[in-house]
Amino acid sequence: MPEVKLFAGTNTKKLADSIAGNYGQELGAMTLSKFSDGEMSPSFDESVRGCHVFLIQSTNPNADNLLELCLMIDAAKRASAYKVCAVVPYYGYARQDRKDRPRVSIAAKLIANMIMSAGADRIMTCDLHAGQIQGFFDIPLDHLNGSAIFVPYLKSLDLGDNLIFASPDVGGVSRARAYAKHFEVDMVVCDKHRKRANEVASMQVIGDVEGKDVVLVDDLVDTAGTMCKAAEILLDKGANSVRAIATHGVLSGKAYENIENSKLSELVITDTIPIKKESSKIKVLTVAELFAKAIHAVTGNDSISALFV
Repeated sequence: MPEVKLFAGTNTKKLADSIAGNYGQELGAMTLSKFSDGEMSPSFDESVRGCHVFLIQSTNPNADNLLELCLMIDAAKRASAYKVCAVVPYYGYARQDRKDRPRVSIAAKLIANMIMSAGADRIMTCDLHAGQIQGFFDIPLDHLNGSAIFVPYLKSLDLGDNLIFASPDVGGVSRARAYAKHFEVDMVVCDKHRKRANEVASMQVIGDVEGKDVVLVDDLVDTAGTMCKAAEILLDKGANSVRAIATHGVLSGKAYENIENSKLSELVITDTIPIKKESSKIKVLTVAELFAKAIHAVTGNDSISALFV
């Protein structure tokens, strides 16, 4: 079998170190040179000829992270790598997955085209904003699920019969329903209306949360405005407590301030995106073991079904 080598982009170096450690080897050596104007030039400091190469890099903004990944893929292909797999823990621009108004880009498809054009043979990611983005790729895609990380944690809280799940918007109902079905409990929906991106105009709760410990479920948290608004309304409706789980902690703008001042008991995220600072209300779980197991499965031609809850 081809030798397996793992390399990290600069944005995801800490997570990549953990993935490599769980996989059982060290990260490969590479250098990212920059010209004075910021132009990037990645190069591998060891041979990848005939190797099965995994390039680990989240593509959250700014756009340098995406461009660096594409340049790494191109460099590996031109260095005669056997196969190149782009490991993208957080797939940026996934929120722009359709034309929801006239004259806009479907950015999620454009990013897929860029990664494939760069030469990737496979992509591995976690909790896409919309599952249909898998269809934007004409190469194999391994779509991992954050529930493998969150379910054991929620079980450790031992919330018992008071547990109930909530979706912060109508679009996330299927995600919350999957958790509710697994725990055999009920779910509610927070129906929100936006005036513009990152700004919630109004919200109402569909369902009963009286005396319940609510867990809000989402794929990502950005400014945290929706989560904080939902927590406030759910508590007003009689909930005992409200905590939130979200795979990707984008946490931009006033997110940290919003979370600290909110009525959330805690926000649980993963390390697909490195957090900018610590917070007493933010708990970070790692996806390193999950990705390491997926890489083992891919290189051994095994099924990844066992990784799903």
